[in-house]
Amino acid sequence: MEVLISGLLTGTLYSLIALGFVLVFKASGVFNFSQGAMVLFAALSFVGVQEKLGVPWPVAFVMAMGIMVVFAYLVEKLVLGKLVNQEPIILFMATIGITFFLDGFGQTIWGSDIKVLDIGIPTGPMFLFDTILIDKLELFAGFVAAVMVVALAIFFNKTRIGRALRAVADDHQAALSVGISLKHIWVIVWSVAGFVGLIAGIMWGTKLGVQFSLSLIALKALPVLMLGGFTSIPGAIVGGLIIGAGEKLAEIYIGPFIGGAIENWFAYMLAMVFLFFRPQGLFGDKIIERV
Repeated sequence: MEVLISGLLTGTLYSLIALGFVLVFKASGVFNFSQGAMVLFAALSFVGVQEKLGVPWPVAFVMAMGIMVVFAYLVEKLVLGKLVNQEPIILFMATIGITFFLDGFGQTIWGSDIKVLDIGIPTGPMFLFDTILIDKLELFAGFVAAVMVVALAIFFNKTRIGRALRAVADDHQAALSVGISLKHIWVIVWSVAGFVGLIAGIMWGTKLGVQFSLSLIALKALPVLMLGGFTSIPGAIVGGLIIGAGEKLAEIYIGPFIGGAIENWFAYMLAMVFLFFRPQGLFGDKIIERV
């Protein structure tokens, strides 16, 4: 039971990263490969502002969020705005370019050293129900993930901006024809993705320190998306829980028979097998083929 709960809580950390991918894809139809780099860059900006300016962490949070909003504006102005109605593969390749830019720019501005991130988030082990040992940070991350899922679901389904975002994802040209501004919508959605990335970066930075391997850890969100569905916010959470629990259980029960490092590849194998049976994911939109 302890292993299962630990895996589920670890899965919520994966889910926080996956939410950023889902948000951009759901709202714009673009698979944002740079979300992992955004997680890293947001966390670097947060810690960097604290170190260089000596401001309290709430001020650093607001300033880091401001940096991500400026980044969102530049992405729309210099990249996405030039690629309206282009094929999805073109937009995907553009986000790969953004990934390399963010990694290099972040290293140039903030340096490549591992940075300690401590804003008072509870860490360390604790006992749940006096018998189950869990990590305080992972429990806190689970609470944050739940709050963000509810907030994003309300945002997409109950607000005018959220409905406009979904309209843009369905058809760029149709959205333009009814007066929806792609410029404003894309700045909003990438800003929100930056906010989600900042939250995820703070959680992972608290756990591991802010380091460039965070962008690689973010790739673990890909099998989470494959399981949960690329367009489902609840699916990002469920997929993360499945991956997190599956990794821990596989490490305990399968690892001794096939060797260590099973956590490095198990999630991808599980996602690949799952694709054969339900390629759209558990909660993703059903794939319809037109002939």
